Formats: sequence, C-alpha cells, structure tokens
Amino acid sequence: MDIVKVEHLTKMYGKGETAVKALDDVSFSVKKGEFVAIIGPSGSGKSTLLHLLGGVDRPTSGKVTIDGTDIYSLNETQLAIFRRRQIGLIYQFYNLIPVLTVEENITLPLLLDEHKVDKKQFQDIVRILNLDNRLHHLPNQLSGGQQQRVSIGRALISNPAIMLADEPTGNLDSKNSSEIIDLLKMFNKTFKQTLLVITHDERIALQADRVISIEDGRIAKDEVIRP
Repeated sequence: MDIVKVEHLTKMYGKGETAVKALDDVSFSVKKGEFVAIIGPSGSGKSTLLHLLGGVDRPTSGKVTIDGTDIYSLNETQLAIFRRRQIGLIYQFYNLIPVLTVEENITLPLLLDEHKVDKKQFQDIVRILNLDNRLHHLPNQLSGGQQQRVSIGRALISNPAIMLADEPTGNLDSKNSSEIIDLLKMFNKTFKQTLLVITHDERIALQADRVISIEDGRIAKDEVIRP
C-alpha cells in the first residue's frame, strides 16, 4: 500500500528571467513501512522536496497525497492540523521549544490538539530513547544527541503516517550520529514507521530500503537496496 504519492511536483522560486526551478516534475511513491533515503548535492532540490512533503511549503504545481489525503487541497488551518497529526518532522537543529521541558517538548503535538497523552506509549518512547532521567530538563541542559532524541520522540508521539527527517545527523558527532541512525532504523523496523530521510550521510543511505537521488530538481536515480 502506498502511503505517500508524489505526482508531477514542481516548485518555482521567483518570476520571469530570474525564476529558479527548484523541483522539476518529480513523481514517486512510498509504501507503508518503507525506509527511503533522499540524497543529492547541495542545491539539488532535496530540501525543497522535504518541505513540500511536510506541508511546510506549497508547490507551484503537482500533488502530494499522504495516507489518502491530498494535502494541498487543504486550507492553511486544515493543513496545520494534518501536519501536526500525520507528519512527524525531525530537523537538523532540533527545533525544540527552549522554555519547555523534555516531557513538554515531546508531548507538545498532543497538547496543541488537546489530546490526552497515552502514558504507556509515552513511557515506551522515552525508555527507548533513553530519556527517562531527563524529562524535567530544558533543551539547553541536554547534549546535541539528547536534543535530537527529544525531537524524535516529539515526531513519534502522534503515531504519524510518515516521519520526515532533514539531515538528522548533520549537527552531531560520529558516535551520536550512529546512535540516532540506529534509533530511526529501529522505529522503522520494529514499529513499521514509514521513514523518509533527507541526507548526504552515506551511512544513512546504505541502511535505507531504497535510495532516491535528486540532481538539478529531478530524480536522477531511484534504486531499491533491500526489497
């Protein structure tokens, strides 16, 4: 079953002679539970693609369907709600709220929706992420690796249809990078969490089920590594 369907996605910035085509007629689909790495050089369009998949930006043309919903048919309010509930976003620089504790940062998507926190699910997530003894700490009291773990917990807490990670190891040393890759892979394999990772890190790409290479705004290669 395809949980993500991208059809003829194009994104232009600017107009006339100064217009830049960041994405050029990109189409692909992702099956439920698949781990896809999206790679490409700087300026290739991979970050633009992530923003469009995450509902953070709108395309010039084309369509993105996630779990049966055409996300760009939604108005801004509907899209914000859908994004919060169905798309788990993990950023390179964590994007944690500095005045909130670890527990508050992780549960924020549920609190914004006025949904009750499933205590067992929360405890399972923080145990796996090894954050049990950090729940009342603020982000500035954590290491980079711990902050990224909080970011992963926040992305998972709503049981999203997909998780999108933008260079999740780009701000970490090699030890923490390896741990974050292992955690993402474990959530993908154990919990069947669909995962799309934008990266230039070959270690992540080699552990994915499939690698999509982007060059000059187009798909240059789409290869299955693990059927």
